[in-house]
Amino acid sequence: MAFWLSVLVCFFTFACSTPPEDPVKCESGNTVCTVTNSYGAFPDRSICKAAKVEYPRTEAELVSVVAAATRAGQKMRVVTRYSHSIPKLVCTDGKDGILISTKFLNNVVRTDPKAKTLTVESGVTLRQLIKEAAKLELALPYAPYWWGLTVGGMMGTGAHGSSLWGKGSSVHDYVTEMRMVSPSLVSEGYVKVRVLSETMNPEEFNAAKVSLGVLGVISQVTFKLQPMFKRSLTYVMRNDSDFGDQAVTFGEEHEFADFIWLPSQGKVVYRIDDRVPANTSGDGLFNFFPFRSQLSVALAVVRRLEESDEASRDGNKKCMRAAKRLTSFLFEISYGLTNNDFIFTGYPVIGRQDRMMSSGACLDSHENGLITACPWDPRIKGEFFHQTTFSVPLTHVKDFIRDIKALVKIEPKCLCVLERSNGILMRYVTSSPAYLGKEEKALDFDLTYYRSKDDPLRPRLYEDYIEEIEQMAIFKYKALPHWGKNRNVAFDGAIRKHKNANAFLKVKERFDPLGLFSTEWTDQILGLKGNVTIVKEGCALEGLCICSDDSHCAPNKGYLCRPGKVYRKARVCTRVSA
Repeated sequence: MAFWLSVLVCFFTFACSTPPEDPVKCESGNTVCTVTNSYGAFPDRSICKAAKVEYPRTEAELVSVVAAATRAGQKMRVVTRYSHSIPKLVCTDGKDGILISTKFLNNVVRTDPKAKTLTVESGVTLRQLIKEAAKLELALPYAPYWWGLTVGGMMGTGAHGSSLWGKGSSVHDYVTEMRMVSPSLVSEGYVKVRVLSETMNPEEFNAAKVSLGVLGVISQVTFKLQPMFKRSLTYVMRNDSDFGDQAVTFGEEHEFADFIWLPSQGKVVYRIDDRVPANTSGDGLFNFFPFRSQLSVALAVVRRLEESDEASRDGNKKCMRAAKRLTSFLFEISYGLTNNDFIFTGYPVIGRQDRMMSSGACLDSHENGLITACPWDPRIKGEFFHQTTFSVPLTHVKDFIRDIKALVKIEPKCLCVLERSNGILMRYVTSSPAYLGKEEKALDFDLTYYRSKDDPLRPRLYEDYIEEIEQMAIFKYKALPHWGKNRNVAFDGAIRKHKNANAFLKVKERFDPLGLFSTEWTDQILGLKGNVTIVKEGCALEGLCICSDDSHCAPNKGYLCRPGKVYRKARVCTRVSA
């Protein structure tokens, strides 16, 4: 009932959501602050503090902020408007550091229709970027599906869409120039503004394209765009019997191909999505349903039902009540596609690139007292989840899919816990010259699944299967983790998979020799100091460690550390019958 009530509200209510809060909260003005992400919790559930937050509105103000902090020897980190990265990318060390928000660095700097370039400040959201490009009849060819990300955030984490065509789907590979504000010597006023481009200083440019925020603050970015075009999109659901073979070749056949895999149902939704000329008839719109605002009371009821299923260990209820109904409903409504803004009349849906690439309607909102909100807003009892995202080399994809199917054969219901979040989203990526970008053609697997909001020591239904997939991808198939969407274990040894890691670290040392933009956490994931995993009681339950002892799981609840079922080298928290 709650699910359908929420459905009705979203269909018949316009601008209806309370907008997300600022991720930074301060006790007095802009001092004594805490920072979080848009989901309200980091993987280790720690509280990140800072002495103050600064909100520069111009590059000159940004320069002044960085210079003052450098002079004082204070640590700095950048935070964006919505702070969507799950790991601790926004945290400073201790409580004496400074947060620099790009919230008001959100202006268009320069347009050049003839050269097909657009220069914007780093706080511009993807939605703004798409809109401003469209005014010039230009388009960013590939981008993430959620438009609440900022330009600086996308650059920092290597955000991408789905394509093997052209330069691939990573946003940073369509950047030709950027301005970076970094600490410097006293003789230079404690700050330096560097202009980086692919022609003038390719080494520094390739380091800055995916920077994890450790090189300084990106102030401006110039994009090379393409003439506006349209896309023709059709979703088709098929049996997954030959999916291993299809996954390897489908991305070469369709420019914007992706998949939604429902492994416990034995089905795959294929996105047949190709570029068509701009004069092709059609005014389609992609308004992805799960990104629309939802009734807070309905979200709370759905969350309580999910918690009840988890507590009862009832996979049948979770599969039938939530997973199958939700995935069927989303497919039936074409995931929010419409042919004319209001209704879906049939495939293919043809529309301009600026209307078909990304969405995020729950950001289009006025305050309504949280009657409705984005489903993951931490102020309500809504969605709360882990997210594990990694790119498996295309040469290993068929074998990886085969291993996942082997897990499903052992327990057919085991992956319905992913289907409750609409299955495994799979997107194509290709190699990038960015030093911390993708190394080769790959398929990105995005797994979203239940997380306890109140108790980090509460085990999850079928969690051993998800943990095995995570470890199998990262260690057996050498997958690269997404820098902005993972638990700690995915980053263990990740830097060693990048052949240009040392070149990146040399640029880091040149830009910020005192490490003022670095933290203990960034040093760990860059392999400079210690290990990103945290070993303690129950650490494997939230992906802070890989279990090596029963105490790392939940022995008092019957969850013990055991080998994987298919990938025997995995160590996972498995429910053992008394």
